[in-house]
Amino acid sequence: LVAQAALTAVVEQRIMAPRLAENTTYPAVSFFTRGGESTPYIPGIVSPSVQFDCWAEDIDGGLSGPRGARLVYNVVYDVLQGIQRQVVSVGGTDYIIWSAIEEVQGQDLVDTDIPNLFRVLTFFAFVIKAA
Repeated sequence: LVAQAALTAVVEQRIMAPRLAENTTYPAVSFFTRGGESTPYIPGIVSPSVQFDCWAEDIDGGLSGPRGARLVYNVVYDVLQGIQRQVVSVGGTDYIIWSAIEEVQGQDLVDTDIPNLFRVLTFFAFVIKAA
């Protein structure tokens, strides 16, 4: 994700797993693997389900509030939805993302325990194989 210019133009380098760092500035994206499956019949291929939280702060001006969170989600969607055969490198190991498909459309959420922050929640299913 950090190599996607359209996303970093909006959130800069604020793309974190499994959650946002304390005192993060917004907008930002957090993500983590929530589950998935693998099969012993096709070794080396996994199908994780990944949760993405697209965040924006309610401030005056700029990219803020629920519209800001929705914009971050729209960019995440555009970057991921339908990608095929994308090679990514993690820790010096190459992987091929065979596909990425949104499982659950973006949901606008407001958490009363976190005032002035808005987020859009979405889930993507990936099919990944070591290159």
